[in-house]
Amino acid sequence: MLDFDATFRARLTALLAQIYPDHPADELGQQITDAFWPEGSSHRKRGRTPGNRQWSERDALVITYGNSIIDGQHKPLDLLRDFLHREMAGVVNGVHILPFFPYTSDDGFAVTDYRAVNPVLGDWADISRIGSEFLLMSDLVLNHVSSQSTWFNDYLQGHAPYDQFFFEASPEDDLSDVVRPRTQPLLREVETSRGIRHVWCTFSHDQIDLDFRNPAVLLEFLRVMRLHIDNGVRILRLDAVAFIWKEVGTRSIHMAQTHAIVRLMRLLADFATEPLILLTETNVPNAENLSYFGNRNEAHAVYNFSLPPLVLHAMMSGRADKLIRWQGAMPPAQLGCAYLNFTASHDGIGMRPAEGILSPEDTAQVIETVRDFGGRVSMRALPGGGESPYELNITWFEAMKGTFAGEDDHQIARFLASQTLVMALEGIPAFYIHSLLATPNDHEGVEKSGHNRAINRHRWDYGVLQERLADPATNQHVVLEEMKRRIDIRRRQRAFHPNATQFTLQLDKRIFGLWRQSLDRDQSIFALHNVSSDAFAIDPYAINLIEGEDWVDLITGESIDPTDARIAFAPYQCRWITNRA
Repeated sequence: MLDFDATFRARLTALLAQIYPDHPADELGQQITDAFWPEGSSHRKRGRTPGNRQWSERDALVITYGNSIIDGQHKPLDLLRDFLHREMAGVVNGVHILPFFPYTSDDGFAVTDYRAVNPVLGDWADISRIGSEFLLMSDLVLNHVSSQSTWFNDYLQGHAPYDQFFFEASPEDDLSDVVRPRTQPLLREVETSRGIRHVWCTFSHDQIDLDFRNPAVLLEFLRVMRLHIDNGVRILRLDAVAFIWKEVGTRSIHMAQTHAIVRLMRLLADFATEPLILLTETNVPNAENLSYFGNRNEAHAVYNFSLPPLVLHAMMSGRADKLIRWQGAMPPAQLGCAYLNFTASHDGIGMRPAEGILSPEDTAQVIETVRDFGGRVSMRALPGGGESPYELNITWFEAMKGTFAGEDDHQIARFLASQTLVMALEGIPAFYIHSLLATPNDHEGVEKSGHNRAINRHRWDYGVLQERLADPATNQHVVLEEMKRRIDIRRRQRAFHPNATQFTLQLDKRIFGLWRQSLDRDQSIFALHNVSSDAFAIDPYAINLIEGEDWVDLITGESIDPTDARIAFAPYQCRWITNRA
């Protein structure tokens, strides 16, 4: 091995013994370090210890495709960079560019070449330029590759090493317990140079699952990780990581080897000279999702996947009781860990993370309302047969058109309230570009593609977008300007550090309330969010405002007197009341 300390060597050896017990640990360990640290690169002498300095209250991300903004003339990555500088600089410091590789389907998640940037978008120089100016997140699409990739074509032809890269099973195998997010058959029959084979397809038949039982697969992805890092990526999103280790006769999700692989990647990240954050993407029930923190030795950050469906329910029902009950039971992130908080992303609003939190009646009401607002519902196959809702496909702005009672005139206020409460939560906030831009449902995109998710993947013509952003009468102008104002307020508050103290307040069921306190205990913020169309007031003593302090609402600038009889709330009004403005 390279010159690593004894702790690194011992931890790597133990992980390899768990993942690949039939392979010599010393030899494989050398291959792993050579893959992640090729000749000419350097590593830390000692690994980073878990702490809370990897992020701060000043961090916020935009989630976007590389071609969410186009004009038919310039490279989309250049247009994205221009948008980030023109509209978001000084407010949002990070960007997640969704898969920017050549692909065949699933808007980038069926990769044909992990080492190339899709030439329709730009090139590695464009990625590196953005990475030098913003905190850059990229996708490590670990679980599968395109059926038209070089890797899979070499597999079909029996060419080493790719003839051993893909997971095969038999239609006679017992696969009834396999957990999946889709409804089409799990196995795809293919003709190879060695005869008929059946390959495993967790997501679609154009996305062929890799076989991580072969350490060569892991080594290849470690080289891909290094390519990303060398091009300025500092947050690595481990896409669909929960499914990467499969065994016939099991659920083939969250396997012990999967967690060990994440721990191995964390070990490498901790010894990298670059400040790296590993983010796991596991759209599953809450307890399963939280397991990817490990014991502060797996993911640095996890998506807060239960948040979107619960916020959606709160805004549609006008009551926050389910959201409050869930948040009150959520553990604070361990030292060195953080939640990534969001409501919308390139995917739909996942319903699995709300299992056991929302009742079947709650879920049915949400689904019916989403359909009323022009949205769609995608299903998943259940082990043993049957289907259930997997995700709701709708833009978040359109989902805020009304409540269970129907559409109303509060769409913008309701939308802003839903985003403001996310900003106040422990963790790092991330905002999908189509939420920032109040993008309507793209029904035309659904019709053209035949995929429900296209409803939330609109491509803005940059000229049209600029015209709308310049017009104070448009939803795009109103929403983006107010979102930027509130994000800017948030990033200046030490009590909104991702790991600052948080307590869930038990107030009126229409109020989702949090108490945040800075790490040095100097600043308190009572973050109060009306999720209803009602106007009402609460008693200042209900939130323990200390007399003698100068309390102010950061959002309105209004002074709050603890001795006043009531604190008033307009429909969907949010208040961040602090003693240190």
